[in-house]
Amino acid sequence: MIGEPAQKPENTTTHVGRATIGRPAEPTSATPNFMFMDSHGLRSGWRIFFYLGMAVIIFFLLSSFQHLIPTRNSGRLWQDLYIQAVLAVASIVPALIMAAIEKRSFGDYGLPLRSTFGKLFWIGSLWGILGLSALMLLIRVAGGFEPGNLAIHGARIARYAIFWGIYFLLVGFFEEFTFRGYSLFTLTSGVGFWPAAVALSAIFGALHLLNVGEAWIGALAAALIGLFFCFTVRRTGSLWFAVGMHTAWDWGESFVYSVPDSGSMVPGHLLNSSFHGSNWLTGGSVGPEGSVFLFLVIAAIWLLFAHIYRASPNHAGTDALVRPPQPSHQE
Repeated sequence: MIGEPAQKPENTTTHVGRATIGRPAEPTSATPNFMFMDSHGLRSGWRIFFYLGMAVIIFFLLSSFQHLIPTRNSGRLWQDLYIQAVLAVASIVPALIMAAIEKRSFGDYGLPLRSTFGKLFWIGSLWGILGLSALMLLIRVAGGFEPGNLAIHGARIARYAIFWGIYFLLVGFFEEFTFRGYSLFTLTSGVGFWPAAVALSAIFGALHLLNVGEAWIGALAAALIGLFFCFTVRRTGSLWFAVGMHTAWDWGESFVYSVPDSGSMVPGHLLNSSFHGSNWLTGGSVGPEGSVFLFLVIAAIWLLFAHIYRASPNHAGTDALVRPPQPSHQE
């Protein structure tokens, strides 16, 4: 997808096409301030602190306009969509500012603009729908899921399908870029890729416990899915696969299969579906992400992805992202 980078100049980061999580620049001769600086500049923890601080400020400023959106005919749906858009903007704009400060390309943080809604996004979307469908099929075969009949008809199907598609695309941008974009890039430069991936995925899973109807097994599943998304960034050098898969998974779960997503049901879902059986089978109030079958699906997806997107031998250190490899059938 993204070609071999040109020969690297000295004292620069290792590039993954335009997405980079690599070695920091060579130490300078200046004596660093231990609390704020290391030999490569401002410490990664402080950079994340400034990034999140700006994100919070932008969120509260823009969300204050939520009340201007009318709710008479659609309830809070358009307000909810607006808040998701605000979250996406609040996660991306601070990264643009940090990119200017750090003298980097925004694409270094995992969303190269030249790949916007390109092949990786659509491949990830396909993986999301197929992975979720495999999970729902396992639950149905075990007697735990009944799709039922249509809950909406006619033009409402298209309207709600588009609405929830946009909504979950914004969710995908916000969650993936916040936890697997700037934060993963920056924390990797301080502690290495896998420690950063594990820490951010644990936080990602723990935050799911704030959702109504969520349980520890759903939070654990979210953490493991988050760790898999980190792995896709490492292997592809891009967030676009993860954004596509995240979007399609949530859209399929909430709209198409019409089941709880992290403990919540959405209005305007497609089917009058229902669960039957124990919580370990169906996930209970959590939804299918709380089913024991999810862990089998995650393992299968991880192994299949690792087989198709092979690691490149051209690693720049064990914790650096490398150029994205080609799928095995093209090798």
